[in-house]
Amino acid sequence: VPDAGKAQILGTIFIAELVTESKGTHYMKGGDLPTMVFPPIDFSGVDADTLKVKQDRELNNGRLAMIAIMSFLAEANIPGSVPALTGIGAF
Repeated sequence: VPDAGKAQILGTIFIAELVTESKGTHYMKGGDLPTMVFPPIDFSGVDADTLKVKQDRELNNGRLAMIAIMSFLAEANIPGSVPALTGIGAF
């Protein structure tokens, strides 16, 4: 990514943070969630069983992502510790 692209990304994040953090009571102290960062989603029309299945899938995907990141960290620090990543030049 070119330096100008990185600057645009960081600038956009800075503006979003500035706008959401400068409003009233902070969301970590009981205020409303910032809608720019956390858009409201209405789940009232979703069946309870379907919602439970989707929540379980999201939780499992998050767990798998954490395992993957830890695998990359382990291989980067201890070569050969993750057989599937052995021999890849980035590690």
